Amino acid sequence: MPWLTAFLDLPADEHAEASAFWAAVTGYAVSPARGASDELSTLLPPEGDPYLKLQRLREGGSRLHLDVTVPDPEQAASRAEGLGASVVSREDGYVVLTSPGGFVFCLVAEGGERRPRPAAWPGGPSAVDQVCLDVPPAAYVRETEFWTALTGWAFEAHEDPQFDSLARPASAPLRILFQRLEDEQDRVGAHLDLSSADRAAETARHEALGAQVTSVHEEWTVMRPPAGIPYCITDRTP
Repeated sequence: MPWLTAFLDLPADEHAEASAFWAAVTGYAVSPARGASDELSTLLPPEGDPYLKLQRLREGGSRLHLDVTVPDPEQAASRAEGLGASVVSREDGYVVLTSPGGFVFCLVAEGGERRPRPAAWPGGPSAVDQVCLDVPPAAYVRETEFWTALTGWAFEAHEDPQFDSLARPASAPLRILFQRLEDEQDRVGAHLDLSSADRAAETARHEALGAQVTSVHEEWTVMRPPAGIPYCITDRTP
């Protein structure tokens, strides 16, 4: 089963603020910077293996991409191409691709094995434990079929036609949720979701850290962080 790592890709002027915000949200420490230009850092849970990372971009706006851990990135890239992905570049030890719907992801050889526990807060535990792929209607079927085949995780149809998901193995830190957008757009996007024991308390904690509520729904609240892309706090059990 693959290990998924979510990467927050951030412009230089947002990177430091976003790093501090997500460290406070998760309760994880920020690793020392690494990479050729010190552009990479990892959020380090107190136990378990890391699955959230940040990257300072040279150009472009904020986005989220996934790293998918596989035994052999080159072999997996050939298989992904057969499933409809496109190779963007081959780097030292990993391959950058786009999904059929244009979502950027990487096939990498290194990942984790131990899923961290939810963080404990006065208002109840919470965890960043889901990547939601925001899929345009015309790309929805092909995109969901692609990720089902690539991960090998079972497809789970929801009663609400706006959403479907993949069945996450117990050891995996991140779920994959598919959201069918109402309007067409150029490519598939993505955002992070948190599970929370008390959504109101968790929302208030995030507001104290500088996030803003943009909309409230029956089972989730959309938040805008001080830097980076919006995310959601949900009623799912951590």
